[in-house]
Amino acid sequence: MPKNRVLATRTLLVCAAVGVATGLVSAGWAGLHIIAASGAIPLYGLVLGFHVLPGVIAQQVLRAPWVALITHAIAALIGIAFVPAMAGRYLLAAVVFGGVQEAVSAATRYRHWEPWRFFLSSAITGLVIAVPLWFAFHVSSLPLWGAIGFGVLFVIGPVAWTVIGLAIGSALRRAGVIRV
Repeated sequence: MPKNRVLATRTLLVCAAVGVATGLVSAGWAGLHIIAASGAIPLYGLVLGFHVLPGVIAQQVLRAPWVALITHAIAALIGIAFVPAMAGRYLLAAVVFGGVQEAVSAATRYRHWEPWRFFLSSAITGLVIAVPLWFAFHVSSLPLWGAIGFGVLFVIGPVAWTVIGLAIGSALRRAGVIRV
């Protein structure tokens, strides 16, 4: 793919396909958000970590600037179409998850696509999301094991979903979704 055509039609179509697919799954996943947020707070990091998928898959397939943010935005719009009550959460997830993924990619000048870079952005995202939710969920009032589990799973959750996203993205590259 020519470097001067980062937002070529082919790039946008791949972003759209990944965004629609992950947005549909995210809409179905909304029930787990409610269950985890209302009764299984320590597990919420595993549930919320799912939202790394649009950007991880898009960046693994396309390896280009802006694709994580574009794909997250499309996934959020699809999710909102099916679960309007989650609109704010989907948009915030798109900005935070996609923004961190793009920031880490930009910091490496879009030259490093090794797994460590994806894991770094996922761990950072988990920390960025965990801090405000720690206070929102009053995690300090949980038993010590619950508070520790909350913190650990907010880092492990996005990283575990990144492993899945990298596998999907690699399979799409091998299938020839994008010619390199």
